[in-house]
Amino acid sequence: MDASSPRLLPPPTRQVRTPLSLARVDAAVSRSAGAIGIVFFLQSAPVLFGQLHDTTPVWTGVVIALIVLSLLAALVASVAGRFVQYATVAFAAVFLVVMLSWPFAVVHPNGDSPWFYYLMTVATGMAAIGLSVQSATVYLFAVPTLYAALRLTSAGGGLSPLKVTLDSVYSLMLGGAILILVTMLRSASSHVDAAQATALDRYSIAVRQHATEAERVRVDAIVHDSVLTTLLTAARAYDPEAKAFAASQAAAAIAHLREAALVTPDDGSVVRIALVADGIRDAVKQLAAPFAVSIARLGPRAIPSVAGEAMHAAAVQAAVNSVNHAGPDAHRSLRITDHDGALHVEIIDDGVGFEPARVPRERLGVRVSIIERLANAGGRADIRTAPGAGTTIELVWPAEPEAAP
Repeated sequence: MDASSPRLLPPPTRQVRTPLSLARVDAAVSRSAGAIGIVFFLQSAPVLFGQLHDTTPVWTGVVIALIVLSLLAALVASVAGRFVQYATVAFAAVFLVVMLSWPFAVVHPNGDSPWFYYLMTVATGMAAIGLSVQSATVYLFAVPTLYAALRLTSAGGGLSPLKVTLDSVYSLMLGGAILILVTMLRSASSHVDAAQATALDRYSIAVRQHATEAERVRVDAIVHDSVLTTLLTAARAYDPEAKAFAASQAAAAIAHLREAALVTPDDGSVVRIALVADGIRDAVKQLAAPFAVSIARLGPRAIPSVAGEAMHAAAVQAAVNSVNHAGPDAHRSLRITDHDGALHVEIIDDGVGFEPARVPRERLGVRVSIIERLANAGGRADIRTAPGAGTTIELVWPAEPEAAP
């Protein structure tokens, strides 16, 4: 097998992208909620200006500032992809405070719906994003119920139970639809993420089983061609000439076994580094989180297929670790270069990072799947990370550039 027929699997003819993931769903939902909240507040502006004289000026100024600031914070957090949960929960809490304090600030009660009524659906939507399903459900029923109770009082306008019930049920239905939609999308995306993780695990198992089977076939061939043939020849050696021939075969078989124990599984085949880079890029593009890919101009140089497969497997495992552990808000990149006689692959993210010394020994993702796998093929893996400082994993083959064949 030469450079024209590498053992690496060819890139797929059609890119398979993950259309749904928990991180993407959360980002889309939070951004939509932030934008819709601004729109609903602008929609309530005419009613707000018409009711300025119905409440105390101090209360009106404070609550408007709180509503606007919390809405802007939710929108900015959703766009930036950071602190989304805190911002959405903050708006839901601000709305609850505004609603509960409203009867105490009313100067001229009337039967008109207060201006913040238009933001009730936004508040329940924010709660669905920032809270757990159970807490969001409690919030969903509590807010319309409290609103109905307040509207029944004299300070709330003393409305009839039918009118109050209609307004509350309408808000409850809209908020419930949003909560159900968000919950279903999150559940579906979580199943997609789990299925992808399972597929990657099965792929790793299949790779190990293939390597084990290949090694078994190699050992069986050695045993069949050398050991069994020698034993059969010795069993049929009845004269001195046949015994001498059997002895020479035994010596040759022992030498063959000694040589087989010293060599690596490398069969001498090679693969172009450009094909290795393409395989890594295609595998990373299929992950749930996006990577900014940068591949330098790679020449026609080839490396052993064992080294190419180790670089490919270690790089994909490092990218999977970043997707699973760096956090949904992390930015990730993949860089592949060929300089100083060595192939370099870097997987970088600005996520939560970790303390390598505190990783349990039973966790094999970094130690076995990346470091030891690459070391066994003659390369090295450098890991630079710290809690809160992101992670950079650099894969290099060969470990010593001057040792390159």
